Amino acid sequence: MLHRVLEQQLRAAVEAVLPDAAGAPLPVRPCLDLRFGDYQANGLMALAKERKTNPRQLASQVLEKLDAGAWCEKVEIAGAGFLNFRVKPSAMAAILAEAARGEHLFFRPARQPRTVVVDFSSPNVAKPMHVGHIRSTILGECLARTLRLLGQRVVTDNHIGDWGTQFGKLLVGWKECLDRTALEADAIGEMERLYRKINAECEADPARLEQARQELVRLQEGDAANLAIWREMIALSQHQFDAIYGRLGVRFDATLGESFYNPRLKGVVQSLEAAGLARESEGARVVFFDDIPALKNHPAIVQKSDGAANYATTDLATLTYRLETWKPDEIVYVTDGRQQLHFQQIFAIFRKWHPGAAVKLAHVWFGSILGEDGKPFKTRSGETIRLADLLDEAEERALKAVSEKNPELPEGQRREIARVVGLGAVKYADLLPNRQSDYVFSWDKMLALTGNTAPYLLYAYARIRSIFRKAQAGPDAAADAAPEILLQAPEEIALARHLLNFGLVLEAVAEEYRPNYLCNYLFELAGHFMRFFEGCPVLKSGEPQRSSRLALCDLTARVLRQGLDVLGLEVLEQM
Repeated sequence: MLHRVLEQQLRAAVEAVLPDAAGAPLPVRPCLDLRFGDYQANGLMALAKERKTNPRQLASQVLEKLDAGAWCEKVEIAGAGFLNFRVKPSAMAAILAEAARGEHLFFRPARQPRTVVVDFSSPNVAKPMHVGHIRSTILGECLARTLRLLGQRVVTDNHIGDWGTQFGKLLVGWKECLDRTALEADAIGEMERLYRKINAECEADPARLEQARQELVRLQEGDAANLAIWREMIALSQHQFDAIYGRLGVRFDATLGESFYNPRLKGVVQSLEAAGLARESEGARVVFFDDIPALKNHPAIVQKSDGAANYATTDLATLTYRLETWKPDEIVYVTDGRQQLHFQQIFAIFRKWHPGAAVKLAHVWFGSILGEDGKPFKTRSGETIRLADLLDEAEERALKAVSEKNPELPEGQRREIARVVGLGAVKYADLLPNRQSDYVFSWDKMLALTGNTAPYLLYAYARIRSIFRKAQAGPDAAADAAPEILLQAPEEIALARHLLNFGLVLEAVAEEYRPNYLCNYLFELAGHFMRFFEGCPVLKSGEPQRSSRLALCDLTARVLRQGLDVLGLEVLEQM
């Protein structure tokens, strides 16, 4: 909020000095070292470099035209041409008072919304969702929530794997050895059993493999019996997906599997050939990237020598469908880092194929989850961990901790606390690291009440809410709906300064696809609040200080709740 006001003032001053600089980037960002001020701008140095002038001289000229007196105690030139802004506490208080009146929460929705498609999660039909799906699912949902909060039009699309060679093997198993009782008890487990059994037989017996291929051909040709079985597999799988998404609070606007795009695949290849992008190579249709050094040795097959399509063909068909249907300004793909080359190829093909398209394409990739031994996170027996089992264990561990700490609470309340804390801990631990880094999965760390964890932040929120329960219980508990905000103590000013930056952090999360910025912001906010609460009596203060400090408590709680909601975490009034 305040950084936008300062940016507007700075832009007006720059354009007064350099009329040709209209539209130049002039970001105002928080100072890393508060000794120099509250905010800092370094865009003048780039403008000076472009014009081959002295950056400090340009900064002096801009400073003469800068009208920031209503907001800043002073603006100073530093270094090679930085501008440092020191904000008046009264200016901070004015913006906090607006927030206290409900006019905003330190951000404003976009005036001109953009349409953004977010592609994430993408589980496979007839297979259990496992721990490997959690990063895409949680990260994608967080980005979608952030963008929606900032006023963008968001379409979330779950591109499920519902087509391919595995269905031939599944059809053989379904027809020959399906256990209906087992299917009713655990549909995914039974389909996984069928696939493993037939896959092993296919590896040992070429005739068995040919049988599976024939079943797949019949499916692809529209055989009624095979289509009916395939649709039942999808319905049973979707039931599992919905159960897990329900627990995680994840929703999708569209769920379109790979099969949805089959009718478009031949047209994609023909169009690429007509555009001179795909050509025959050893019987296949291939796109070469002779003019792109990074991809020169990585041609992309868009049709195999047997005439079959592949992931590249399907993703290009998906991309064109999304453009036609939703007309997005941006499409975000959230997958693991192993798919970096694939999306580099897809984006490069698309830019050549549709050179006039203005859509932004982003591959938001992430690292792996490791066990405490530094190896891929699996069960002790080396099996992939089912996501449902992981979530169950999170709730069970949280329930044990809650029961030990508060055994007097009714069981229903303890279980609800455990659900919120357990699932929140898993989500937060996944969003906290730099998404491009691998991270070690540790139950002890993620469920700790100290440190940068979900339980710590949930406790911080509950602690603030307890202040208001005490305030309402006391005889003098009178909280004005919109009191005057007084910022006098250093702890009050530090807390206020941090609250003002909430919108800026949300914007950074959306622009750079990095929820860890928000995690760290909320952790720092909780720390600022704890120092404020310890150094500034709230309920024992006289008026108007008491109401002002209660308003600071309320704003902190609202930002915590909103920030945690963006991360996909629920909050608790009591812990």
